Amino acid sequence: MSFLNAIINGIKEGELREELQDRLDIIQHKIKFMDAVPLVCLDTHNQLNYALEGVALDAGGIFHPFADGARVVIYLQKDKTIAELMAAVPALLEPEWPAVTYNRVYLMDGAALADEDPLTLVTALEDLAEMLYPGYFVFGNEGINWISFKTQ
Repeated sequence: MSFLNAIINGIKEGELREELQDRLDIIQHKIKFMDAVPLVCLDTHNQLNYALEGVALDAGGIFHPFADGARVVIYLQKDKTIAELMAAVPALLEPEWPAVTYNRVYLMDGAALADEDPLTLVTALEDLAEMLYPGYFVFGNEGINWISFKTQ
């Protein structure tokens, strides 16, 4: 059982539990046919941030300990908005990182993730699936909960 399955199973309200389970099932069904994507999640000090590790695993990601080996870099800090991250991230990027080379750097709104309820976590799952597998998932939260940070 996945991290999110366990959380969803704990929801008492049946309609919400079913909706969130359906959203999770759609992603898990699609990603079982895809290769896992190495990613690293960093804060504004380029320190590893494991806040979304369980959600990222459910979205088809594998946390990598170093940015120079990850195909995707996600900047996330619970107290930082996307605008605040946009000001800090350019100085943090290293040109030799594969994610920088291939424009796979993303900024997530940490303020939106302050509440770790099941609905917020499933939405974060959808956001991560969209970042990890662009073109395969479109949930409509780009520009709201996260953005693609163009490095070139």
